[in-house]
Amino acid sequence: MAAWSPSTAALLLRRICGIPLLHCAQRMFASQTEGELKVTQILKKNFPQATTIKVTDISGGCGAMYEIQIESEEFKEKRTVQQHQMVNQALKEEIKGMHGLRIFTSVPKR
Repeated sequence: MAAWSPSTAALLLRRICGIPLLHCAQRMFASQTEGELKVTQILKKNFPQATTIKVTDISGGCGAMYEIQIESEEFKEKRTVQQHQMVNQALKEEIKGMHGLRIFTSVPKR
């Protein structure tokens, strides 16, 4: 199996994200992106009892894919699939512009 050259990897990132590799590298040292902030605000509004909301752009900062971790009492006595449906419903408009989404939900331990 051949390794990818840096130039091939940069070209692939540009095609996926539509941004230069330098921006992706700079993103690693930045705080939250605009997309992460927007998704976080929506989740805070829809899950007011959440004790943890963490949104991470895992596409290098271009907003194509996010990982979401939410811990909330609203998930109590709901199956995982129902919890994820709640998150998907809250983000239904934003999801239209995403390539993918990883969701991790939990109920706070007492």
